[in-house]
Amino acid sequence: MLSDQRGDAAAPDVERWAKKIAGKLDDAIKVDVSYESDSNTFIVRLAKNARVLLFRFSEAQVHEANREGECEKTLQRKIKDLWNLI
Repeated sequence: MLSDQRGDAAAPDVERWAKKIAGKLDDAIKVDVSYESDSNTFIVRLAKNARVLLFRFSEAQVHEANREGECEKTLQRKIKDLWNLI
């Protein structure tokens, strides 16, 4: 579980977690996370230089136990995708 908070209140927890993971791979990557209530998803924005990559985590991914590993693999893959854009 990335956060025990719900909705907008969980976004800062998810952002802290994502920054920690991204920082291990590339400390130049900027991470922002926001919550979109219309789709009940967390929008993750990765940026490096002029490149930006957006993707989403569902509420289930963020709030269910034992899904942190899945989320970490997704984040790492998206960081690699961002590198390939550069």
